[in-house]
Amino acid sequence: MFIETKQIMAFELKMTEQQAVDGLRSTYGTEFTTADVRAFCAMNDIAYATVTRKIQKYKVAKGKWNLEVTTAAVENIEKSFSAPAVIPSVEQDLVPTKDFTFVPFGNFKDVKKIIQSRNFYPTFITGLSGNGKTFSVEQACSQLGRELIRVNITIETDEDDLIGGFRLVNGETVWHNGPVIEALERGSILLLDEIDLASNKILCLQSILEGTGVFLKKIGKFVRPQRGFNVIATANTKGKGSDDGRFIGTNVLNEAFLERFPVTFEQDYPSPAIESKILGGVAAKLGVTDTDFCKRLVDWGDIIRKTFYDGGIEEIISTRRLIHILRAYSIFNDKAKAISVCVNRFDDETKQAFLELYDKVDADFELTKEEDA
Repeated sequence: MFIETKQIMAFELKMTEQQAVDGLRSTYGTEFTTADVRAFCAMNDIAYATVTRKIQKYKVAKGKWNLEVTTAAVENIEKSFSAPAVIPSVEQDLVPTKDFTFVPFGNFKDVKKIIQSRNFYPTFITGLSGNGKTFSVEQACSQLGRELIRVNITIETDEDDLIGGFRLVNGETVWHNGPVIEALERGSILLLDEIDLASNKILCLQSILEGTGVFLKKIGKFVRPQRGFNVIATANTKGKGSDDGRFIGTNVLNEAFLERFPVTFEQDYPSPAIESKILGGVAAKLGVTDTDFCKRLVDWGDIIRKTFYDGGIEEIISTRRLIHILRAYSIFNDKAKAISVCVNRFDDETKQAFLELYDKVDADFELTKEEDA
């Protein structure tokens, strides 16, 4: 018995790594489990611990070996999976640029206070197009030196776009954080722009809107929000769709999703006084010295909006479109042309009504023969 034991020990000592690998490969192929190794040891009278030491570098998981993959290769794959992003976040400055033409109005102070508090308090901002919803959030972050990650939502936006996924980089598959994970880890403001265009795929944000973080199931990692992280959503509707068809493509959002926004701000267009300051700042930036033209544009826009709210017209002139007209005027130096090219987006009847109304507001304005016709 003693002699047999010594012979077995001698055989085990003489067995090389290559012999163990060749023996297992010839019996089980390149992949095998603990049960296979134990069977191999029993057939060859070899201790289990001896063989597993020989093949340690081929272990890919608990109780699993693969002769075509080494431990170093497995570690490299794991590192690539856990890589935070293709582009390291420290290399990016995400604080918005300060725009000196910005004039605070409406809910700006309240939105700024929420951002300044660094508390997690999801905020929903709704209002008609072109009234500065997104711009005000950007400028609040700029004034406070807070990083902002803006995501423009569409019907196609899904979990991969928001949370992240695997990407092919230099021939290797690596994990790339989506904008939501970047904002979570950086403690940034996440701006979901035009949220009412989203489909039910947006529900992947449910846990994030509760402030608890998110588990990345594809790489087995839980990401907790850093202090300062918050979610702000903007929309033209309140998530109930657009009955009048003005905002085609907007969807009815899940009620449970909307309930995760504690507050909703209703953003109106600025008052004529505020809008005059806005256009004045833009005009100065563009080198437009005709201050009277800015005032006429504000009066014109105000009359159109009042008529719209009274149901007398189906279209509206936004603050953004007034700025478009100013930019066109700085290029063409022609009031009629600037207004005309900027209202061409409307149907012929509405366009003509807008031009004729401006003709009444500005005595110096003259329609061309083509426009008059």
